[in-house]
Amino acid sequence: MSVIYVSDRDKSTKIGNEDSADSNPTKRRCVSPSENSDQRRLDCEREDYLSDVSIILPVHNAARWLDECLQSVLEQDFQGSMQLSVFNDASKDDSINIIEKWRTKLKGRGVHVVIDGHMSLHPKGVGFAKNQAVTQSSGRFLCFLDADDAMMPQRVRLQYEAALRHPNYIIGCQVKREPEGSTERYTRWINSLTQEQLHTQVFTSHGPTAIMPTWFCSREWFDWIGKFDEGGKGVPEDLLFFYENLRKGGGMFRVDHCLLLYRYHSRAATHSVLEETIWKNRVRFLEERVLNHWPSFTIWNAGKQGRKLYRCLSATNQKKVVSFCDVDQSKIRKGFYTYQESKDKPKPNVPICHFTEAKSPFIICVKLDLTGGGFEENLNSLKLKEGVDYYHFS
Repeated sequence: MSVIYVSDRDKSTKIGNEDSADSNPTKRRCVSPSENSDQRRLDCEREDYLSDVSIILPVHNAARWLDECLQSVLEQDFQGSMQLSVFNDASKDDSINIIEKWRTKLKGRGVHVVIDGHMSLHPKGVGFAKNQAVTQSSGRFLCFLDADDAMMPQRVRLQYEAALRHPNYIIGCQVKREPEGSTERYTRWINSLTQEQLHTQVFTSHGPTAIMPTWFCSREWFDWIGKFDEGGKGVPEDLLFFYENLRKGGGMFRVDHCLLLYRYHSRAATHSVLEETIWKNRVRFLEERVLNHWPSFTIWNAGKQGRKLYRCLSATNQKKVVSFCDVDQSKIRKGFYTYQESKDKPKPNVPICHFTEAKSPFIICVKLDLTGGGFEENLNSLKLKEGVDYYHFS
């Protein structure tokens, strides 16, 4: 059975054959994997789950990539029931025609399809489109997919199995970057974080430690966290949702298999988010989760990034900074950093010392993987524990 809503102008029009055993879709129970499958069976108590997994696909002018994206949906080796929920956010290219072309193929694979959208002059944004795709879907679990990416055949199966073990988690996976070699440091970071670092490195400039294009979670947990921010262009909706997941006690888990082709290109929505917007959200979250609970701390980096962090802190947390530390002798010889913009009299003078003489805990404003291992060697020499004695911020 396949049910497709063709547009928001006519949501009451259903296309496809109805299940003669139960013509009311809101009463149809989800289909669990067969007993012969090695996948765990779902215990679907709610009657409005039509599928085990809904693939959430927001679309805006994605015609260039949709064939590969939808082919990857078709090739999933998951033996449970799947639904594809597409929301077209004012595409002006051939996106909707391509999606319609794939409907029969997906139906033949047993994938339920829901298509909706709007044709306004302007898109309403990624957060809005994701929320709409989730709202119109009916799977017990949600698998998020960007229209410019493609899934490996095992993705839904392996993340589904992980989500059953971690019901209050966002489940991610390793990725392959396309074109190969683009954002090399970022890709290496995504794929090499330990499970513990998925929680300790949440303040870095890289963003969510389980990156949004790989997210998979239960609908129940998504609903508990709340919707994506719908502020539109320039809003880091994934970062804000990620922070809210942590605030509400959620965790992250990464399936250590490459399950997504993660495409890099100039038209990606992430490029519309200003670095300064992300910076302000990161600082506030760092203060909320860490600095407000520390009596004092050291900022590792007496250069531009370290001083910027200091200036952006609340007055209360600025007073907790006992020193900057560095390895640059020219900075250390200055002896202190004077916060000239301060309204205090006298103006704050923060000491600068060598890292071996500094007092933990640290907020580290040194970018990883840029010094040929030199910084990492210095940090390791102190025998500190990440998440207790220090957090990375850059």
